[in-house]
Amino acid sequence: MKKFPQFAGRSPRRGFLADVGMGFTGLALGSLLQQDRVGQASETGKYELPDGRPHFKPRAKSVIWLFMVGGTSHVESFDPKPVLTEYANKEIGETSYKDCLVSPALKDNLRVVVPNDANGHVRSKLYPLQVGYRKHGDSGLEISDWWPHVAAHADDLAIVRSMWTTDNNHGAQLQFHTGRHNLDGVFPTVGSWVHYGLGTLNENLPQFMVMGTPIADCCGGHAAHGSHYLGPEHSGVQLNVDPNNPLPFAARPKDLAAKEQAAEFDLLRRLNGLAEIEYPDDPAMLARIRSYELAFRMQTSVPDLMQFEAETQATQEAYGLNDPTTKEFGRQCLAARRMVERGVRFIQIFHGSNGGAGAWDAHGNLKNGHSKLCQQVDQPIGALLGDLKQRGLLEDTIVVWGTEFGRTPGAQGSDGRDHHPFGFSVWLAGGGIKGGLAHGQTDPIGFHAVEDRHYVTDLHATVLHQLGLDSHRLEVPGRKRLEIDHGKPIEAIIA
Repeated sequence: MKKFPQFAGRSPRRGFLADVGMGFTGLALGSLLQQDRVGQASETGKYELPDGRPHFKPRAKSVIWLFMVGGTSHVESFDPKPVLTEYANKEIGETSYKDCLVSPALKDNLRVVVPNDANGHVRSKLYPLQVGYRKHGDSGLEISDWWPHVAAHADDLAIVRSMWTTDNNHGAQLQFHTGRHNLDGVFPTVGSWVHYGLGTLNENLPQFMVMGTPIADCCGGHAAHGSHYLGPEHSGVQLNVDPNNPLPFAARPKDLAAKEQAAEFDLLRRLNGLAEIEYPDDPAMLARIRSYELAFRMQTSVPDLMQFEAETQATQEAYGLNDPTTKEFGRQCLAARRMVERGVRFIQIFHGSNGGAGAWDAHGNLKNGHSKLCQQVDQPIGALLGDLKQRGLLEDTIVVWGTEFGRTPGAQGSDGRDHHPFGFSVWLAGGGIKGGLAHGQTDPIGFHAVEDRHYVTDLHATVLHQLGLDSHRLEVPGRKRLEIDHGKPIEAIIA
């Protein structure tokens, strides 16, 4: 029998024979899989993928991850500091809080990307609070007056006031999601680890969905909801909150009848079955086959998510769908609740993307800018918390609110605050998280996290823990992770 010669750069013999046996369709599929680097998995060794089951009993099933792009001021949101008003316009060095300027954290916990950048500096002249604050709920949590609707749910919130990160520029947006500094490169995000570790709750929908405009390329771009070495099947799927066109890349072409497309997918399903026979031990191949099938099912299931007219008028008004100021973010929050009802695991919503550093980046005009931005998101977030709770969904849904860093206690220019990675706030609610508490603290001027300090991956670890996942058991062979990548669950806020 004549043997086929082996030429340099060609497919291995097993893959070549599989392509020949599957005809031209097999050649096309084999080429596609090779481009995606999944057709060679069995040639380079294999490992067992997670089986989709939690490692221990979970307290939550889903996560809604709200991210404010640009750096929200912690001292004018969830960590009010009246001392700033008391010492307004004084140099920090002239106050009793001058030690913060010589703290080891200024160097030990900071990696500067652009040394001579005009932004990202310590600002020494204290800037007064630009908004009032009050105690809320039975817990008495202090929250600024820019967040009245969220504050109405104070007894459900666990505010962590002692977060810190190491990037003094907006690469911190990517760091908040991956746990790694921009200089380290790109790594899987917290949402992709959830997708990687847990099985689906709804076979007709992606398990990791993204709404709002993602962060700009300057600050990490799509990598902020990407999966890097875990493979593209674990990345977030972007959705438009548009009932008429929620999923442009997967919509059925207008000139293709539904029956015709169904026939095409049926043929593809049978051809993929042949590929599965030829590559029985290739989990990436199986994942790719499943993605084709999911794409078909999504054409019906995803538009259903956006049918807001099915909601009562009272619900639509609660989310602010009748107000131009709140409508866009309100629709995203309402869609998130509908996704949770349908079993989506991780929903990531961006707010404030503007093609650059982000709308929350208040180097100037902080009072006017933050006031308007809070008006856009406060009512929808408050409605989301109340809606989840009254439907019994908050018990097994974690809502996370965060931003890449805080803002300086000192003034930048006459009416702004600079980037501040040394201490800032996030909050969590639901999913087995204790409500009505503030954990950790910054010093009296909001400069350094000084009590129960938490790097950003502690937030990741807390979310994973509540979902029943141990990140140490999600290690991928050949991809050694550092201990800081895993973080530690914030035990003090877990019920």
